[in-house]
This record gives sequence, structure tokens and C-alpha cells, in this order.
Amino acid sequence: MKKSYNTIGSIGFAFMLTLVCGHIKAQTKIVTGKVTAGNLPLSGVSISQEGSDQVTVTTIQGIYQLQIKGGNPVLIFRHPDYPQQRVEVEERTFINVSLLERMAGIEEVVVNAGYYKVKDKERTGSIAKVSAKDIENQPVTNVLSAAQGRMAGVSITQNSGVPGGGYDIQIRGRNSLRNKSNSDIDGNQPLYVVDGMPIGGEMNSLYSTQILPGHSMNPLNSINPQDIESIEILKDADATAIYGSRGANGVVLVTTKKGKSGKVGLSFNTTYGLSQVLSKMKMLSTSQYLDMRRQGYANDGITNYPATAYDVNGVWNQKRETDWQKELIGNTASSSSTQLSLTGGNDTTTFLLSVGHQEQSTVFAKDFKYLSNTLSNTISHRSKDNAFQLKISNLFSMQKNNVINEDVTKKSLFLSPNAPALYHEDGSLNWEHNTFMNPIAAYNGTYSNENKQFLTNINTQYQIVKNIIIKLNGGINYQTLEERALQPNTIYNPSFATGQSSAYSSASKNNQERFSLILEPQLGWQYAYNKHKIDVLVGGTFQREVNKQGSMVGIGFESNVFIENIGAAQTKIISDQFRTEYRYAAVFGRINYQFDHRYILNITGRRDGSSRFGPNNRFANFGAVGAAWIFSKEKFLEKAKWLSFGKLRGSIGTAGSDNIGDYQYLDTYTVSSLIYNSVTGLTPSRLYNPDYSWEKTTKLEAALELGFLKNRINVTGSWYRNRSSNQLIGVQLPSMTGFGSVLANLPATVENSGIEFELSASPIKTEHFKWETSFNLSFPKNKLLSFPDLEGSTYANQYLIGYPTTIVKLYRLEGIDPKTGLYVFTDFNGDGKISSPDDNKVIENIGVKYFGGWSHTLTYKNWDLSVLFQFVSQRNRNYNSLMPTPGGMNNQPVEVLDVWSPDHPGGFYMPYSGGSNGSKNTAQNYFRNSTGSVSDASFIRLKNVQLSYRIPLQNSAFRNVKVYFQGQNLMTWTRYFGMDPEFLSLGYLPPLRTYALGVQFTL
Repeated sequence: MKKSYNTIGSIGFAFMLTLVCGHIKAQTKIVTGKVTAGNLPLSGVSISQEGSDQVTVTTIQGIYQLQIKGGNPVLIFRHPDYPQQRVEVEERTFINVSLLERMAGIEEVVVNAGYYKVKDKERTGSIAKVSAKDIENQPVTNVLSAAQGRMAGVSITQNSGVPGGGYDIQIRGRNSLRNKSNSDIDGNQPLYVVDGMPIGGEMNSLYSTQILPGHSMNPLNSINPQDIESIEILKDADATAIYGSRGANGVVLVTTKKGKSGKVGLSFNTTYGLSQVLSKMKMLSTSQYLDMRRQGYANDGITNYPATAYDVNGVWNQKRETDWQKELIGNTASSSSTQLSLTGGNDTTTFLLSVGHQEQSTVFAKDFKYLSNTLSNTISHRSKDNAFQLKISNLFSMQKNNVINEDVTKKSLFLSPNAPALYHEDGSLNWEHNTFMNPIAAYNGTYSNENKQFLTNINTQYQIVKNIIIKLNGGINYQTLEERALQPNTIYNPSFATGQSSAYSSASKNNQERFSLILEPQLGWQYAYNKHKIDVLVGGTFQREVNKQGSMVGIGFESNVFIENIGAAQTKIISDQFRTEYRYAAVFGRINYQFDHRYILNITGRRDGSSRFGPNNRFANFGAVGAAWIFSKEKFLEKAKWLSFGKLRGSIGTAGSDNIGDYQYLDTYTVSSLIYNSVTGLTPSRLYNPDYSWEKTTKLEAALELGFLKNRINVTGSWYRNRSSNQLIGVQLPSMTGFGSVLANLPATVENSGIEFELSASPIKTEHFKWETSFNLSFPKNKLLSFPDLEGSTYANQYLIGYPTTIVKLYRLEGIDPKTGLYVFTDFNGDGKISSPDDNKVIENIGVKYFGGWSHTLTYKNWDLSVLFQFVSQRNRNYNSLMPTPGGMNNQPVEVLDVWSPDHPGGFYMPYSGGSNGSKNTAQNYFRNSTGSVSDASFIRLKNVQLSYRIPLQNSAFRNVKVYFQGQNLMTWTRYFGMDPEFLSLGYLPPLRTYALGVQFTL
């Protein structure tokens, strides 16, 4: 009987279990579908069930699959560029979603702040961002060219039209008085960080000065712009203080592209472009030039032309006419870019492999070329529950640059228009019987460099318990630079001694190597309760960087065949072979508090230690406080339909700078070039300063952000003030010490302040047509607030308290004395003569008054058009600052025809001179440093035009095919007297105008 009851109970239990399992099974199902945007599949969309940890991501085809359970499930679709969507599943198992409207505002945009990411609407700091859609497919080799004119408060200027050069980037002005005019290291360079890895500044080039202004090679040259997902610029204290001693000049964060889950996709992109000099100067014709020359000699009282005046005495053909700008820098440079990328993965692991190759020739007459090869890959993995995440990225790049040893741009302006031909009929160089210094002989001398870089970064995190995450960021940066400067005897006239034999040939070689290792452990904690939310981050940084450098020069070779082998030189000069080590350690922390998603407080702190400072001041503290109030969420504005977003934010804090080079505080010695009694001595080169300390910048900012009409119009206005003190510059010493100066901290203070304005809008948005526009405008101001004992220092002629640090002191040009025909300058001290520093009292600021950009993006069905205008209001040095004396054996711009004479008393230039009149030569020297050498250099430039067309495909192996046209530096409107108003380095090749065609295939 008992057995019967047990049997009946077992049967009943099994029946109940079957019912329960059946119910659970009925509540668990698989949902699939496709996500699109604008009728195109959208990858990278995360789909999750509300209240569940299950997450999946759409493939390249936009397909997703997710297992859900429970009653009344809701799916959440998230993508950084689109609004979040909630979809009720109900009884469906196949759900398609179309994200039709791209976000016009800032609600869900996420920006990279370095050690953390933050929604744009919740950030308390000032961060500018340029995304891949503004970077990709532009005909540039450096991402900074693509960013010009797109960010408020960020001024970017290309230093040269020669590929592989540098950029001058100023993030809210220049904070340091140290620049390349008074120091080997520019103290205003920002910190460059790629995927969390600081990559250091420019490599120390020794031999590129005559072709690359300031021997500058930007560190971002090594990264293919097509590999970049976004570039963020950290500007204010709240954003930069977490980088402590390295954030005073701003931080440039580069994020490379990552893989996408789904079927393996292959993308091939190729571009071909043609470039020419953007602008040229209109020079005198041969007849105008010869008239000027004859008048010059007549004004000097010379009737018999000197034997060396070949242009006017009949030795050279006086009917010959050559446009030397066209001849020397008027060639068409070609460029090509090819990239192949492979991406794919599943819900937990994705990968990206990219290979790129770029070539760019020059506008010079020979086959000089810049090559860049890049290989990058990224692997990302996460556990199914998202507790563990790992990302590994690697970048290998190699740049080779082979260019002329000396820029011939200035020669193209100075050469007489009737100068002889460059070549004989047999192709040999023409020296015109030793009367002509053939400019292209310089092409036989070359400058070349090879720059290799390997950058690897590992970023991993693990959620040890709920809301607590440990992270580790580590990376290695290895970089080598080898450069050669070859000057064979063939660069000289063969009739001269130096041109007759390879015994006068010389070769220089420099090798530099950099190895950097960084480890950054971090701990993060997040806590939310009711309306309160706290986010805490603490971490540390440990970095070690070793630099090695050595150079040598060889003079005299048996044959130029051996010129690249310095070991074959008859005379060898070995320079110092040195090794420097930089050690850096820091601890940092961030506390972010939010209340009710509308009141935000962000506190950041960092304590740094750097080996670059003296033992008495090796450590320093930096920090900032940022706050924001999202007032659009207040009840009194809830019914204001016209206002969709409103935020007030502000910050105050300090950041520092240790961008000063290694061992600057120590006693150092160099090997003497003098040998006594077969003994080589040492020469002291620097004095010891144990109090050598940090430059500090205190930053203050206030900003207002507004969004209107559902964020279709967004406006941001900000005011900032940065004050930099404890300036590290050379302090003048008495000559009896044996040193002109010692590096030390001065309580000099530089202030940068300004107003920034940004506007973005979507005026038109329909199913087939969309117009987006953005505008930014910056008004920077710079002032030297204090400089103790400035008048008694060597900087007295360079700076003036209460004025910008970009001033120049000039002689005041009053006109021309009709009695002498010479320029007249104001004699400020009344001593009857013109001299410096007594009479160059006129202050001119050659800085920027305001700058900005205006962009438009129009989309119609499969067509996309974007246009960017860049504009700058400024004063700068003009061509008069390097002009030789008109009337000498140098060509001149047509402006010199406005010459003074009794019949033309309003003429600007003094009467011509053949060059032998000492009084006129002296007057010309003063003129080059007078108010006549500075003028308006404002301009508006059509910076970039992009037109692309997506070919509609059906039943094709290709998922997407796009054809596009690109134009860079297309047109400039300016009244500037010179070759290019943006260009800072007179006499060097300015940036080029580029037209490019490309095509992109995606499988």
C-alpha cells in the first residue's frame, strides 16, 4: 500500500515538473532581426533585454540574434550616433528596427576624456572632438590637417608644404616662454596620447632645418588618418588636470578604429591626388626688372655697369624671360593612398586588421618622395556577462622621406628673370661660364630620413564584484629615426675648388632611438541610490623612457660613390653619443557625483614625480574641480518645448609641464673639439640648479550649452583664462661665470584668455535630403602679466609687460626723405641716429585676433557633399621683412613699382639702388624691421570639399561601393603681401592645393 502511494506521488511530482518546465520554455525564445539606418544596414548596434545582462551586437549586415525570457519583454537598441530605442517584443520572434533620425544634439554622444569616457551632456570639462566621418578619405598624411578649422580654441598651422613635416598646434594659446627661438625644446607642445599610450613629442632632427622649418616632424605622421576613429582635444582644467604635469598645453587624444562583430568584412580604399603650390607671387617681368636695375645704378651714379652685373651688362640674354616659381616649385606633385582592412568577430570577440600605403612626391623638379607604410590591428574580447574585457592594439609604421637638402622657394623669388637656362642641350648643368649660380645644383644634395615606430597597447578590466572594476592599461612605444644629409661636391660650380673633387664632399648621419614603457593600474567604483550617483576612479602611472642619440660627419671621399659610407671619409667627426633616461610616476584620482541627473560635480587630483627636475622640487600636486547644472531638467522649464537642452558648467584647477628635456638641471659637459698634448678635454655646458621645478598653469573656465528644437540647433559659448607661472627660461648671468645664462624658474606670468563660440544645426532633415552645418569662432588673447627685471635681461627686446608674447618691436616708418631718397624712421630718443633698442619702440602683435571654421554637410539619397571654410584674422610679417634692396641683382614683386620719385611723391619704396650704396643698404635693413614689414594677414580659405556617391547595388558581391572626390586648400581670399597668409615660415614652401579621386569597396 505504501509502495502505491509512493508511485502515485512520483507520478504527480513529475507531472507538476513538466508543467513548470513547459511554462519556462514558453517564456524563453530567440528573437532575430535586422537594424538599418537610412535604408542601409547598421553594424555596432547593441541590443539587450531590459532588466537582463544578455547583450548582442549587430553584424556588418545589421543582423542580430538574442535569447530573451520572461513576460512582456522589452528590447533596447543602442548606438552612439543614434537615439536609444525601446521595442516591446509581445509575441514576435522577428523584429526589424530602423534608426531613421541621426542625433542632431548631444544627448547620447560619448567623448573620450582619457582615463574615462563620459556622455557629452554630462561632461563638466571642455573637450573638442572630430570624428572619423570628418577625417576619412581626406587627401592628407596627418590627421591634424583634417582637423584644421573644425575645433574652437584649437589653432593648427602646417609648417611646410614639404611632406613629412611638422605642425604648430596651440590649444588656447602659448603658455610657456620657451620656444624654438630661445630653446631647443618648444615648451608649448601638447601631450599626444594614442589609445591610452603617450607617444612623446617630436624626434630631435639635426639636419632637416633647411628643408623642414624648425627641424619639425610631427609625431602623428606615423598614424594613417584612415585608421583613426576620433581625435579629442582636452582644453580646460577639468579635462587636463588628470594628466597632471603633462596637461598644461592641452592633450591630444587619438582613438583608433576597432573591429565589428559579424561576418568577416573586407574593405579596400584607394585614392590618387595631384598637388600644386597654393599661391604664387607676381614678380617683375624681364623688361620691368631691367628697368629697375638700370635705375638703381643711375641713382647710385654708376654709368659703367660692373663686370659681375651679368643680368644688365649684356653677358646674359636680356630678352630671356623665365618664371622661376614655375620652374623651381611649379611642378605637380602626385600622391596615392591605398588601404586594405579586414574586420569581423562574434558577440564577444572582434578584430580589425589594416594595412596602408601612402606616397607623395614634391613640387620640386626631381623625383623626391615621401613614403608611409602602416600595419595596425586591434583585438577586443569580453566575457558573455561583460565582467571581463580585453583590448589589444598594435601599430607598426615606417616613413621614408627623401627631399632636397635646401628649400629653393626663396631662390625662386630672388632669381633674375633673365638668368640663364638650367641645363645645356646635353642635359648637364649650366653654369653660364661661371656667371650663374645654378639653383638646381642643390638638388644633388639630399636630405633623407627613415622613421620607424612600433606602438602596442593593452587595456584590460575585470569586475571583481558588483560596481567595482579593476583596470590595467599598459603600452610600449619604440621609435627609431635615421637621417642623412649628403652634400657632394657636385652642388658647387665645378670651376671652383670645392666643385672639382669629391675631396670636398661631405655626409652627415644622425641616429636616434626611443623606447618607452608605461603601466597604469586603476580601480573604479560606481554606486547609485535613488537620485544619487557616484563614480570613483583611482590609479597610478609608471613610465620609463630611454632616448639614445649619436651623430657623425664625414668630409672628403675618394669618390662620391662612397658618400653614404662615412667610414670611407678622409676626415671623420664623431659627435657626442648620449643616452638619456626619463622616469615618471604619479597617482591620480577622480570623483564624479551626480544628483538627479542634473547636478554634476567632478573632482580630479594628481601627484606627479618626474626625473626632469631638481632633487628639491621633484614632486608636485595638480588638481581641478568641475561642476555642471543641467537646468533644462528643472521643473520650471519642463514645459518649454523650444528648449531641449541647457547646461551651465565651469571649472578651475592647475596643470603643469615637464616638457623641458632631460638632465637640464645638472652640471653637464661636452667633449671639446680642442686637443692639447694629445689629450681631449671636456667643456662645461650647463650649470647645476637643484631648485629647477615645474611650470604651472592655473585654468579657469565658464560655459553655457543650449539645445533648441529637439537638439536640432545646439549652441555653446565659453570663456576661459589660463595663467602660467614659474616659467622655465634662461636667467642671464655675468660673463665672468663663463655662462651666458642658467636655466631656472622665474616668477614671470603669462595669461591666455578668450571666448569660444560653437554652433551646430540640422536645418533640413527629410527622408531623402539632409543638411547639417556647424560653425566655430574663437577670440584668443595673450598677455605677459609679469617678468621680474625684464628691462635688464636679454629678453627686453622680445617681451613687454602688459603685451602679448607674440609681439615684435619695430622701427616706425614715416616715409621717404625727398632730399636723400632714403626711408625715414622715428628717432624716439632724439640722438639724431636710428639704433636698437633705443628706436625700435613700435609694438606690433603678430598673433591671431580670431579664427574659426564653417562646415556644411548635405546628403541627398546616395550623394554626400561636405564643404569646410577656414578663416583667420591676424597680423603677420610680410614679404618686406625678407626683401633685398630693390635695384640689386634680385627679382622683386610687382609692388616695388610703387617707387618714390619727385614725380611720384606718394611712392612707398625708396628709389632703387644697385647695391653699392651703403646708406641705402642700411636703410633697407631698418626697413625690413620696421612697421612696413608687418601687415594684415587675414584670410578665408576653402579648406576642404568632399563629394561622394554610393553606387546602388543589387545581387552584388560588394556590400558597398563609394566613389568620391576630394579637394584640399582649394581657394584663398586674402590681401596678404606674401606667398601664403597662414604660413609662418617665410622663405619655405607653403602648403599645397590638392585634388584627389578615390574609390572604396566593401565586401
